[in-house]
Amino acid sequence: MIGSLLTFFAIGLVTLVVAGIVLGIVGTVFSLTFGLATFLLFKVAPIMLVGWIVVKVVERVRDRDALSGSDRRWLGGE
Repeated sequence: MIGSLLTFFAIGLVTLVVAGIVLGIVGTVFSLTFGLATFLLFKVAPIMLVGWIVVKVVERVRDRDALSGSDRRWLGGE
């Protein structure tokens, strides 16, 4: 009787220790993932968005098909 109670106690204790370790690891992974997502969303994404907007504005302002006067003279061999 006492042996079976001690066995149940030991199994319960081991289960609690293993569950605590597993939950600690899961919490750490979740925290790292959340931190990385926050960093990417609030630090990297705005910089990339501003860069993309600048590139699009520069592309609209500068016509890639038009040649400058000096380019035309160089191509013409003058």
